Amino acid sequence: MKDNIHPKYVPALITCACGAVYDTRSTHGDFSVDVCAACHPFYTGRMKLVDTQGRIERFRRKYGTKSEPTA
Repeated sequence: MKDNIHPKYVPALITCACGAVYDTRSTHGDFSVDVCAACHPFYTGRMKLVDTQGRIERFRRKYGTKSEPTA
């Protein structure tokens, strides 16, 4: 391989919104993700509504559906 043309491949911590932490390697270093294999509906078999940037509220306002009551 040629010298000095490949990016650095450093250890990285990947942190999910659910709290899961993965220790791996990456060219970008540490970063966080919204959904991982521990909480993704496809892998867990449970349906989970993921709200990204208020899309659900915007949909409810547009089509007039009421939001769920909070206790």
